[in-house]
Amino acid sequence: MRLKDKKVIALVEDEFEDLELWYPIYRLREEGAIVHLVGLEKGKTYIGKYGVPAVSDYQFSDIRAEDYDAILVPGGWAPDKLRRYEEVLNFIRVMNDAKKPIGQICHAGWVLISADILKGVNVTSTPGIKHDMMNAGGNWTDEAVVVDGHIVSSQRPPDLPPYVKAFADVLAAK
Repeated sequence: MRLKDKKVIALVEDEFEDLELWYPIYRLREEGAIVHLVGLEKGKTYIGKYGVPAVSDYQFSDIRAEDYDAILVPGGWAPDKLRRYEEVLNFIRVMNDAKKPIGQICHAGWVLISADILKGVNVTSTPGIKHDMMNAGGNWTDEAVVVDGHIVSSQRPPDLPPYVKAFADVLAAK
């Protein structure tokens, strides 16, 4: 298993896009990764846009980004909430500074925008936040998946298979 013992943070908050949270978690676990759901509160049941629950393993203050190999940010409406937590922005900045894989899909780009890490980065997202990504300095392209070094971005649920494969490939290479 190529991701054996790789530790990944999967951020969670209410109104996450159900598939964009769970599909990557299951695929990475299938490849041997240890994926922890991390939210504002430990043990809280967060509810996705379509009613799928997710219980957080840890709260933000329980973990250190330095102890993980990668981070995933789901889409949906959760990113608009996640980007308001300074701990989340610090996780993203720590991962970015260490060139550890950062995965973002759909509206998750808002978190990277708020962490101020997109200047000069090739990215994609849902077209609905295209101009937000560009205004933050990102080089937005209309592609299903864009990999720029350690940052892996994608547009929407139909793009999950190539997105998670690309993320796993980047993580395996670290």
